[in-house]
Amino acid sequence: MIDQLQYNTEREHLIIPEYGRHMQKMINYAKSKETKEERNKLAKAIIAIMGNLQPHLRDVPDFQHKLWDQLYIMSDFGFDADFPYDKPSREVLEARPKPLEYPQNYPKYLFYGNNIKTMIDVSNTWEEGEMKEALVYTIANHMKKCFLIWNKDTVDDSVIFNHLFELSDGKINLKDSDEVLSDSLSLMRSKKKYSNNPKKSKKPTSNRNRKRY
Repeated sequence: MIDQLQYNTEREHLIIPEYGRHMQKMINYAKSKETKEERNKLAKAIIAIMGNLQPHLRDVPDFQHKLWDQLYIMSDFGFDADFPYDKPSREVLEARPKPLEYPQNYPKYLFYGNNIKTMIDVSNTWEEGEMKEALVYTIANHMKKCFLIWNKDTVDDSVIFNHLFELSDGKINLKDSDEVLSDSLSLMRSKKKYSNNPKKSKKPTSNRNRKRY
C-alpha cells in the first residue's frame, strides 16, 4: 500500500491549480483525441464545467472569452480546436513587465524630505508680497519642526535660514531677518486627545456609612 502512494510533487504540474487535477486530466484527454470534431465537442463540455466551477466569473465582462483563454493556457498552448476567440500567446503571457521608473530624488538634508523642496520651488514662483512672505515663514517653521523630530534638541533659527537659503538656490534669504520662528516647545507639543464620552462620576456606594458588626 505504501508503495502505491503518490505525492503531489511527483505528479504533473497544474498550470491553473484553481480548477484542480481532474480538470487538467480532462483537458489532456480532449487534447489527445485524433479528430477535430471530437476535440471541439469535448472542449465545449469542458467550458461548461469550468463555468460551473467558477460562478463568480459570470459577472466578469467577456466571461466566455476568459474561460476559453484559460482552457488554451491549461492545454499548454497546444489544443487544436475551433476556438471562438483569438488564442492567447505564450510570449505575451510570459513576457516580463517593464521596470517602473521610480523618481530618483536624493535631497541633501534627508530629514526635511522631498515635500519641503517642492514647497520651496513653488514659493519661488510666487510674486513678492504678503502671501509669499507668509508661505516662506510657514515653510521655515515646518523645516524647524522636521529638524527637531530628527535631532530632538533645540535648533537656532539661523540654521534653518541657512538651509532654506541653500535649498532655494539663494532665492530665499532670511539670514538678516528680524522675524523669529516658533519656539521648539510649541512646535513639538502634542495635541491632547479628548474623549467623546465624558467621564462618568462614581456613584457613592449605599453601604459606605453602614455599620459593620
